[in-house]
Amino acid sequence: MRRDAAGGTLVLGGGFAGAYVARLLGRGGATIVSPQNSMLYTPLLPEAASGTLEPRHVVVPLRQMCPHAELVLGKAVALDHESRAVAVESIAGPLEISYERLVVALGAVSRVFPVPGLAEHGRGFKDLADAIALRNHVLERLDAAVAGGGPAELGFVFVGAGYAGVEALGELNDLVQAALRYYPTLRTVPQRWVLVEAAPQILSEIPPRLGDYAAKRLARRGIEIRVSTTLASYDAETAVLSDGTEIAAHTLVWTAGVMANPLLGQLGLPLDERGRIRVDPLLRVEGLDGVWSLGDGAAVPNEATPGRFDPPTCQHALRQARQLAKNLAGEAQPYSYRMLGQVATLGRFKGIADVMGLHISGFPGWFIARTYHLYALPLLSRKLRVVADWTIALFFRRDIAELSTLGHPEGLGGAEGRRDRMS
Repeated sequence: MRRDAAGGTLVLGGGFAGAYVARLLGRGGATIVSPQNSMLYTPLLPEAASGTLEPRHVVVPLRQMCPHAELVLGKAVALDHESRAVAVESIAGPLEISYERLVVALGAVSRVFPVPGLAEHGRGFKDLADAIALRNHVLERLDAAVAGGGPAELGFVFVGAGYAGVEALGELNDLVQAALRYYPTLRTVPQRWVLVEAAPQILSEIPPRLGDYAAKRLARRGIEIRVSTTLASYDAETAVLSDGTEIAAHTLVWTAGVMANPLLGQLGLPLDERGRIRVDPLLRVEGLDGVWSLGDGAAVPNEATPGRFDPPTCQHALRQARQLAKNLAGEAQPYSYRMLGQVATLGRFKGIADVMGLHISGFPGWFIARTYHLYALPLLSRKLRVVADWTIALFFRRDIAELSTLGHPEGLGGAEGRRDRMS
């Protein structure tokens, strides 16, 4: 079946970059092709994992966010540049969508190295399913420890000390400390939390002073930081580091960076050595007429930082989307954005912020980080839901319900079996 893209614009990807392009085009219209019907606001993912935020509140329905766009649930599988059409495997079957303007915003996936045992036993932290699965796993490990009479030590290893790794570790550490209130037999069991980073310091994207502050705050909470170190192997019970250290841990979280979506190579797009789409300062794909790209899957040159490509952050994706929407509307100008600051949270009431050269830490840094995320989160309804969750979290203890059965019902056969057993 063949159809035309709404408004002549086809957007591949419903993540931060693609969704905002479609939203900013407004009544001009667009068709979005995305495997999900919602956009994940990734900076709030750690708080969804720890239970501070209701998981549904960190995703934004694309039909609400982009009311003038059409949504096709599926993924692009082939691109015909000459006929200007994209083959899509949709939930309703094969579909071909023709376009006048194509925007490729397929984002990135977790970058995983061939570490023995990592793929089989490690846990990712890239999407909402990862976050909820990690929360369930951590709570299940506490129950397993109680059932087994108590382990010699509770071990948790996080590999990768960028924003995702540091914020996820801080939130999960808070979750475990709060949960232990209800596990009296585990309160005296030693805990070992280890953050592993290949670079010489954690949070290398921010000024060293703030990175040092973050390291000190984590160290005060008993978290070991191993820099200039990598993971050598993991067998679900023991993590072996490159320096030979062995750490007993039933939980290993992998947050060591991202890579461009491998699907880009299947679409015949010009890629750089890192698999990202090559684009010019106007965000046009090199050598292809009517095709643009942005976000984590594109090597976007920034005129404000000559010689450097934009990092894969939501802040830059939003600014790229704003410029591309203007370019598509006929106001073509080179992309230029000088970052005003960076923020990160380190758990409850602790955070860091670099705002226009001012380095802020502690409670003020935490407050600024939350304020920025609230500003960047689209839709007033989502902002209010998040504020409500944060307010409730100030007055009530953290929820420790695990939701491993969510989305996996037993079905009618299971229900019938229960009735038979009860009768």
